[in-house]
Amino acid sequence: MKTTPEHNKRIAIMTFSSVYLHYVNKVEKKGRTQEELHQVIKWLTGFDEAELQTLIEQKINFEEFFSKAIINSNAQLIKGVICGYRVEELENPLTQKVRYLDKLIDELAKGKKIDKILRKL
Repeated sequence: MKTTPEHNKRIAIMTFSSVYLHYVNKVEKKGRTQEELHQVIKWLTGFDEAELQTLIEQKINFEEFFSKAIINSNAQLIKGVICGYRVEELENPLTQKVRYLDKLIDELAKGKKIDKILRKL
């Protein structure tokens, strides 16, 4: 399934802080912790808790968020469908990174073990 330029632009300008609280609520409702959420975010982006908090306070958009991130070299191992899109087939690099994050958080909320989420082989 291809994304449209409008869809990609909408994702790029969405602020990370506006979505972050949804991530927290999603994982906590399923019995996971904010610390586990931060562990998953750090694995994908390289941001530690202090950096993450600063980015949230700055209300940066996803384009800025991922331009500052150091994407984990194993991120390409993230596969599957999230929000109706197969993440490994997304052509727009930014949209793919956002969907990688969504997929990891979805796996966390579904109770998958951290080692599996972090693609530890």
